[in-house]
Parts: sequence; structure tokens; C-alpha cells
Amino acid sequence: MKYLNEFRNPHYAKALAALIAKEAHADQQYLFMEFCGGHTHAIHRYGIPSLLPANVELIHGPGCPVCILPLSRIDKALALSAKPNVILCSYGDMLRVPGSHRQTLLTAKAGGADIRMVYSVQDALAIAIAMPDKNIVFFAIGFETTTPATAHAILEAKKLQLSNFSVFCNHVLTPVALECLLQSQANDPCPTLQGFIGPAHVSIIIGSKAYEAVCQKYRKPMVIAGFEPIDVLHAILLLIRQINHGVCKVEIQYCRAVTETGNGLSQQLIREVFALRDTFEWRGLGFLANSALKIKENYREFDAERRYTLNDTFSKAYPGCQCGAILRGLKKPQQCALFAKVCTPDNALGSCMVSSEGACAAVYAYSRVKC
Repeated sequence: MKYLNEFRNPHYAKALAALIAKEAHADQQYLFMEFCGGHTHAIHRYGIPSLLPANVELIHGPGCPVCILPLSRIDKALALSAKPNVILCSYGDMLRVPGSHRQTLLTAKAGGADIRMVYSVQDALAIAIAMPDKNIVFFAIGFETTTPATAHAILEAKKLQLSNFSVFCNHVLTPVALECLLQSQANDPCPTLQGFIGPAHVSIIIGSKAYEAVCQKYRKPMVIAGFEPIDVLHAILLLIRQINHGVCKVEIQYCRAVTETGNGLSQQLIREVFALRDTFEWRGLGFLANSALKIKENYREFDAERRYTLNDTFSKAYPGCQCGAILRGLKKPQQCALFAKVCTPDNALGSCMVSSEGACAAVYAYSRVKC
């Protein structure tokens, strides 16, 4: 198949659903976590759960880069926006994520802070070039997908000798979060995961081999899938087949974009500019060792955390917000007492309701009644 419509063909979807129902053993419970927020939205947009037998269940994981950022990092971004002569540049979703006391970057902007929505780090770089009298800070977030672009921008800033450009770095690493989830299963009161629908965009960068060590260590299969309904259904079928045959490997369903080794140039950019942080906080997962990146010493002049004084503060989520448990797969959005009542996209109290990849936003938009 080559074209988009083929991956949304209802006849193919029915055929795959029939195969899933046929091959899923009636006495076996299949619990799969989709790690990517893009998959979560595809699953609910196209009604995938309604096509699956009762013993095949999907749960959301910490695959939304906006959702996993803790309140303390939001508070630091707010502090940066309040610095004199600073223009803070951010992706649109981050503007609406509440920090402490429900303050957001949008409310800070309304209060007079110069905060600008950008579509890429290159937009922030262009502002720095056009406004040399202002200090431009780019609020960098994301998994390995967006990290190469940030690295490239820092290299460009170095080449251009831009003294007014810096990056507030919040890039995190997918395989570490995957291992943390599997380590925590022994202590979490949730059913055991049988496998993962692996992230697509991240895997284009790092390749399928990046997950092999974790999947083999914990004996959990993974199928890296595309974002269309046929992709997701096919991935579920491949996972069921692996489990039924006692196999544990990383498969690439999204073979039109993902390879075993990933994008070598992007990986080289990441290695050139970034180093591992000793520890980094994830919403719902806590502090994880070697789970995020920092800007290397060679490029320290572009590190906003070194350029500006940012105090550590105690940040607390809105009372009753279950984003942390949802990101660990312990709860579904409807199990949060705030969901679709006081917490809605227009009045988001937690990050999972804000982001275009958030689980609560997906369920609210497509399947509030049944998930």
C-alpha cells in the first residue's frame, strides 16, 4: 500500500479486526500500551477499541512530550518569561499547560510578558537574528523527534555568533521511560503489560534497535506502528501473534518510514550538542537517571539554565488531577473525578487535557462515553 486512503480503508480494517478476534485466545488477556500520544489520538479518533474483542485492551503511556513535563519545569519557563528584556518562544501546546497556582504562559503573556508561539526552533532563531537587542529563549521540549532540530539551531547560533539566543532544554529519552515503566510494574497495582505499540516519529530518529535491550530484558514485545487505523490494527495483530508464539522482539510495522538503525545524521547532531543529565523529573514517573539531555559545555553560552538564575521551587499539581497515574497506565481519563467536569480543554487543570497528544484530550474529543 502506498497511499493514505488505503490505510483508512474500512474493508481492510474489518478484515484485520476479524483476524484479531480469531487469533486472540479466549482465555488470554492482552494488554498493550501505546507509547505515543499520536497513536492515542488515532485509536480514539477511529474507534479502534470498538473493533477489538473484550480481552484485547489498549492503555496510554508517557508518550506525550507536553504531558510528561513536570510543573517545576513549567514554573521555570514562567520565571524565564519574567526576566528583563527576554522573549520566550514556545510551541503552542506549552502555552496552555498550567504550572503552580494554575498559571500558564498564556496568562503570563496576558500580564505583559513577551511570549511568542513558534512552529519550530528555526522561528525562534529568526527572531534572535531580527531583534539583536532582545534576548530570545527557546522553550525546547520533546523526545528524540525534535531534539535534532534544536541541536541544529544551536550549531547555527554558534556559527552566527548570536549572543542573544539561548535554549531552555527539556529534551527527554524514550527508551529510559520505557524501562522505568517496566521496572515499576512490580509495585503498581495494575495488570501486567503484554507489549507495546512503539512510537513512530521517535523511531525514525533512533531506529528499532534502540528498544531491543529493554524489550529483551523484560520479555515484552514491541511493534513500531504508523498513525493510521490500518497501521494500529496491524500492529495489534502482530503483537498478538508474538505473544501466542512466545516470541519477544521489536518489529517494524511502519516500514515505510522506520529502519533498524534510524537517522544517522540526526543522531550525530544530538551527540555533538547534547550530553546526558544525571537525573530529570518526569510527570508521573518521578526523577529518572540518565533520562534527559543537557547542552554540552562547548555550547554553554546557549544554555538558558546557565545564563539565567532559575530557583528550584516546590510545585504541586491541582488537587485530584490524575495525569501522573494516566501517564503510567494506571488509570484511564474517565477514572479521574475532574475529567469532563471541571477539567475540559477550555479549562485544563492537567497537562493530559491540554496537549494535542494528551490522553484526556483524545478521549474528551472522540470517546467520552466509552473507552
